[in-house]
Amino acid sequence: MHTSFPSLLLRGAVVCACAAAPWMAQAQSVDATAMPAMKVQGSARFACGGIGSDESTAMRAAMKDHPLSLLFARADGAYLAEIAVTIKDANGATALAMRASGPVCLIDLPAGRYTVEAATEGMTKSQTVTLGRGSKTADFRF
Repeated sequence: MHTSFPSLLLRGAVVCACAAAPWMAQAQSVDATAMPAMKVQGSARFACGGIGSDESTAMRAAMKDHPLSLLFARADGAYLAEIAVTIKDANGATALAMRASGPVCLIDLPAGRYTVEAATEGMTKSQTVTLGRGSKTADFRF
């Protein structure tokens, strides 16, 4: 029986794909487990982290899936953690108050206009963001 080259090539590709499947599935699950658990406070959900390369990579990849992401660093680019964060809605009511345990925070809030205040080492910075379409990132440099 004579087998054509395209048939051998297809058979080889299928064998390679089947052999690689367990490692691909494991790599995908590593990303999922690298993420810190989401916490809930009122109508807000949030997760902060990004310490360590696996967690940092996973959180940065997930930024597009959340209405708001916060990044904290020194002016020289070194990441910061343990930042006091307060997010107020357009009426001045506190929508979220927490301590960021890592340099990246992923935040789910309803659409609207918010003021994000971040404080560390005696310095306070604030930014206004409007959520509703796509994802926004507020980058705080201290």
